[in-house]
Amino acid sequence: MPTSQIPVITIDGPTASGKGTVAHRVADKLGFHYLDSGALYRLTALSALRRGTDLADEHALAKLAEHLQCSFQGGDIILSQENVSDAIRAEEVGNTASRIATFPAVRHALVGLQLGFRKAPGLVADGRDMGSVIFPHAPLKVFLTASVAARAGRRYKQLIDKGFSANMEDLLKDLQARDDRDTNRAIAPLVPAEGAQVLDTSEMNADEAVDQVLQWYAAIAK
Repeated sequence: MPTSQIPVITIDGPTASGKGTVAHRVADKLGFHYLDSGALYRLTALSALRRGTDLADEHALAKLAEHLQCSFQGGDIILSQENVSDAIRAEEVGNTASRIATFPAVRHALVGLQLGFRKAPGLVADGRDMGSVIFPHAPLKVFLTASVAARAGRRYKQLIDKGFSANMEDLLKDLQARDDRDTNRAIAPLVPAEGAQVLDTSEMNADEAVDQVLQWYAAIAK
């Protein structure tokens, strides 16, 4: 099957909107491959923090992104043979990822890596610009959103469950700051892609959101 004919479902949205959980479950249900594009930025951020890379040095950060040795193995994220699934979820890493994602050179360095995940029988890709930039011709594009309060609550639970300390007030401020950076950056801002289905999950659980995405896909896959 030509790569251009391999089906892609894109699920974009702000931090803690639930897109990762929904995308992963949809991929499992359909037997599709899964791409957590945000993890690639977090991996770049983690690498930069560990190496002491100047976070204002766009060129150095882009070189780090270009040479990432990473893979997704089941539910684990591997960086240079180390399982960093939990490490990349730390707030410092997330905030750093949001900042370096504003650099055009970093985004460009990761494009080829992201496109390479499009393999038969299909791909579910989640992130900020999967439908608007990376896979603009995907047959189904979803924009998952939720209120800041709902997202902060989910993020708080996620961090506590993983053993990290968390403060709700700080999380609200961080999410608002990330939203502002993501929606107002000059390159690939966080916006619903043209033709995207917008799904507000503020009052929905993950199962309900997954069912809705699968219904949308079933309607176009006939």
